[in-house]
Amino acid sequence: MNDITPLDEFPLHQAPLPLAYAHSSDRNFYDRWYFNAHDRTGDIMLVTGMGYYPNLGTKDAFVLVARDGKQTAVHLSDPMDQDRMHPHVGGYRIEVPDPLRTVRIVMDEYDGMALDLTWEGTCDVVQEQPHVLRSGSRVTLDAQRFAQLGTWSGTIAIDGEDIAVDPDVWLGSRDRSWGIRPVGAAEPPGAPSDPPFEGMWWLYVPMQFEDFAVVLIIQESPDGYRTLNDCTRVWKDGRVEQLGWPLVDIRYESGTRTPTGATIRCTTPEGKPLVLEVESRLAVPLHVGGGYGGDPDWIHGTWKGEGFAERVTYDMADDAVRGRFMFGCVDHVGAATVDGQQGFGLFEHFCIGRHDPSGFTDFFTLAP
Repeated sequence: MNDITPLDEFPLHQAPLPLAYAHSSDRNFYDRWYFNAHDRTGDIMLVTGMGYYPNLGTKDAFVLVARDGKQTAVHLSDPMDQDRMHPHVGGYRIEVPDPLRTVRIVMDEYDGMALDLTWEGTCDVVQEQPHVLRSGSRVTLDAQRFAQLGTWSGTIAIDGEDIAVDPDVWLGSRDRSWGIRPVGAAEPPGAPSDPPFEGMWWLYVPMQFEDFAVVLIIQESPDGYRTLNDCTRVWKDGRVEQLGWPLVDIRYESGTRTPTGATIRCTTPEGKPLVLEVESRLAVPLHVGGGYGGDPDWIHGTWKGEGFAERVTYDMADDAVRGRFMFGCVDHVGAATVDGQQGFGLFEHFCIGRHDPSGFTDFFTLAP
């Protein structure tokens, strides 16, 4: 059997293996794109991505559009191939005409939905800190990401309506990540976790302003212990600053865990305060059609057979759907101000289970 691919012609190797092989035999090895796009108003948000799962032998893609009180998703899945220079799943493909700057996403029409969008980065990519999680002694997440802010141009087609995407209005953020994270069908659980899982608090805020972008990532344990702290400002002239140890105050809608906004107090390298006031203009749960953790209908990396495709629509006013919000990751169209400047981007947050600083004592505690 010959597993040498065209990529092996290039000096890209990081292990004594053909590039067809992941460096780890962990079934959860993955390699993924994530993108979001919105027109700043909160009337519409699109989230899309594609992932390869070499040790599960599959690849998949999704498109999720939130507007008019509904979330509509297209899911596509196929056996994985080795044509990595032309990534595609069914009628969905990603082209990279200018690496780290320009990306094109195309989805041929499926059940009334289609895309042709081009991304242009407005700042250099940000290499995030390595992200590692353990359950007891086992590594459950070991990933590397880079993030970028940018603009979109092109067309989103939905049920006969062509939505023009103007780069003067449409913004977004993206990331590329790879490594190990739970994907595909659930594994046998083994012995109960020791200590048991009690919860997790997460905040991810990439925002772009006129002269710079801010990319913030924070993760905390149930007692508020910070296990990941990464806050970077990238200026358009290429300068990069670390913004210290941000202090965060999340504002939740009463009787929920859905945030309406946040105050994020950062510190410049000179010791000066830099305060971001963030508001949510639209909440988009990624586990309602997006395939991220907690989605009961479709999970990234799950084998669905050759040529799988489906379209699913969710009514966000449905009590059964609303009941999912607090058990997964929610992306928000984010608007922010800092030093009098207006910015836009992503406000991603979830708080699952206990989080002492927020006053949540268990999985079902809600904001007063």
